[in-house]
Amino acid sequence: MKALMKTTKSVKPAEVEKKWHLIDADGLVVGRVATIIANILRGKHKPSFTPHVDCGDHVVVINADKVRFTGRKLQNKIYYKHTGYAGGLKEVTAGKVLEGRFPERVLVKAVERMITRGPLGRQQMKNLRVFKGPNHEHEAQQPEKLDVAAMNRKNSRIG
Repeated sequence: MKALMKTTKSVKPAEVEKKWHLIDADGLVVGRVATIIANILRGKHKPSFTPHVDCGDHVVVINADKVRFTGRKLQNKIYYKHTGYAGGLKEVTAGKVLEGRFPERVLVKAVERMITRGPLGRQQMKNLRVFKGPNHEHEAQQPEKLDVAAMNRKNSRIG
């Protein structure tokens, strides 16, 4: 009988197999879908997860303009940015961002703030593609559809 191993296998970047996932964000709650996406990008869903290697998968998100917030976050959640000048703090509500020109930024920023900051996090964020409509340009990669709404009843809001 083989003895139990007492070493942890560390995956090298050349050994990583990356898959493609497709998520339809229509009616999904922003924070819940962002945590699922962040875990897939980091590779935490794999048994071969290695913290210092980009072992995550590619994620394609469609219908990002149809995500939902719970409670009154649509009016009360505020995103801040600074222009770099004195007194240059700008703020915008989540509702204004979703109605604006780039509504997919709500989901991108939510995921970005869940990924580690640094060179590895920037590399992992490049594996995320977010589209505001139902069409995407990654059909050739044959992404497998991931039904986030069916994982937990709290993941989606109807209405």
